Amino acid sequence: MTDPRNGVAVDLRRPLVRAPIVRERVWDPLVRLFHWSLAGLFVANLFLIDPESRLHRSLGYATLGLVAVRTFWGFVGPRHARFADFPPSVSGVARQLRGLVRRSGPLHSGHSPLGALMIYNLLISVLLVVISGWMMTTDRWFGYEWVENLHEFLVHWTEISVVIHILGVALESRRSRVNLPKAMITGYKDLPASKQGDSGNG
Repeated sequence: MTDPRNGVAVDLRRPLVRAPIVRERVWDPLVRLFHWSLAGLFVANLFLIDPESRLHRSLGYATLGLVAVRTFWGFVGPRHARFADFPPSVSGVARQLRGLVRRSGPLHSGHSPLGALMIYNLLISVLLVVISGWMMTTDRWFGYEWVENLHEFLVHWTEISVVIHILGVALESRRSRVNLPKAMITGYKDLPASKQGDSGNG
């Protein structure tokens, strides 16, 4: 058993169905709305909208607005929405990686250490995509090849990050037996009763 602030160590090779399950409210409506709205805007601008169109730029500005709101909410929102609840943690990442190898380790109410790194990566990457895209529309930076190459690189990096994120969610859902996509829809995670009181970090 580990410190409850760092998660509860659970041998995930053993069935968890016998343990009492508690439904815990984790994600507030704004976090969930941000998550799915950002995903929708990114997919629309990447695959459905003409990159030369006014709508493409408008969706880019909308994306910037979403990131700004989420950043603000990261300081004033409820517990699991706050950045303080999932700070970057080298020791936490190492502990989670060991758990992945051993198929055992702490479960997390909020973002896991690896999940936290991905959240920060995606927020920063999306922000830089929008900024570099805006630069391409200005008189000062229009026509510069390095700006266009930077924007293209950042879009590809974000695409790769999204794929890794989806795979990570799928693997962690299987490993922990907690349906993470469902939690981001309903706001609730079904966790072992012994997990109550976990801070979500490790």
